[in-house]
Amino acid sequence: MTTSEETLGAPPVRHWPVLRLTGVDFDPVLAELMREGPINRIQLPNGEGWAWLLTRHDDVRLVTDDPRFSRAEVAGRQVTRWTPRFAPRPGAMTLADTPDHARLRRALAPAFDAPGIARLRATARRKVEAAVDAMLRDGPPADLVARVLEPFAVTVISDLMGVPEADREEMRVRTRRILSLTDGAEAGERAERDMTAYFAKAVAEHRDSGGRDSGGRDSGEEDVLSLLAAAVGRGDITEEEASALAGSLQIGGEALTHNTGRMCFVLLSRPDLLARLREEPGLRPRAVEELLRYVPHRNAVGLSRIALEDVVLHGVRIRAGDPVYVSYLAANRDPDVFPDPERIDFDRDPNPHLAFGHGAHRCVGAGLARLEAELVVDALLDRVPGLRSAVPPAEVRWRRDALIRGPEALPVTW
Repeated sequence: MTTSEETLGAPPVRHWPVLRLTGVDFDPVLAELMREGPINRIQLPNGEGWAWLLTRHDDVRLVTDDPRFSRAEVAGRQVTRWTPRFAPRPGAMTLADTPDHARLRRALAPAFDAPGIARLRATARRKVEAAVDAMLRDGPPADLVARVLEPFAVTVISDLMGVPEADREEMRVRTRRILSLTDGAEAGERAERDMTAYFAKAVAEHRDSGGRDSGGRDSGEEDVLSLLAAAVGRGDITEEEASALAGSLQIGGEALTHNTGRMCFVLLSRPDLLARLREEPGLRPRAVEELLRYVPHRNAVGLSRIALEDVVLHGVRIRAGDPVYVSYLAANRDPDVFPDPERIDFDRDPNPHLAFGHGAHRCVGAGLARLEAELVVDALLDRVPGLRSAVPPAEVRWRRDALIRGPEALPVTW
């Protein structure tokens, strides 16, 4: 993959505008870039200059697992980007390199590793079934997002974090403002500051109370705020790092609403897929994996990396200091890895998708996302056998001008 041989000329810089994409449509600009070759140069609507873009599955894995490409070096640079605002908080795990990244991740491991997720399963199942039962009692039609998906995701992440019920609505509002592209930079920055201050205070309270939350409740070993407070107490992480970690997890956890919303939209739009999962319940975990591969979970690209030394890929020299993006969405449609990638195939095996990223920065909440998706699918198919969309797919309203795609509402009946 890398070589010291003479390199090819750099490809032209392509402007990648912000597109108002809805549904699960694949970005046409990204599709065109994939056709043009494995390595491109792009200019996004904000920031400065241009950046490299890699779209092949093997290249994405290489860059995300290679210490020659740094996340930490992005801090303080105005790399070309999709969002108008980029002000990473000190201590953010997303902008840490090894060994700092591993140190920060260890503080969270008991809540998000396999045993931690297994402990959460029974409680989470009861909560999603309770939400579905309440929807059934009120009768059709209903908005699946408002009645099931959003309250379930918010409850699960807030319970896991240790956020008291009285604070959850304000936390949801802050999350929406942070992820919005239309509320303005000032509103987003204020919401982020408020969330950071909230978690700094909460971590301090957990330390002072010996692991009890602000209401005097014993939060237990799975409570993220308790884990962070204990890590601060041991000197493993700083108070600033603890509040940054808590904020990013809260935002990511509530974003799972949109993850399950996109999956439900696909299933409701394809009655044949829905019927098969009713008839073959053992297929559901594999179906969730295929939907994770297929459904675009965001718009454009996420965070970049900076090359620490010259690297040659596909005969093109990436120079030290150059910003580099990878596209997990493109990697999940690589025809060399996924035959007939535009088709939803619940029998696809193997399915080495990169929906949760790869390497050190692979999403810490991947297990939680899988758990929520599987529980939602099970609850809806088993408890609402006549579930179907109440409107044509084209009439579903989607969140616009947001980093993460998701339906505003999913009208259903049964």
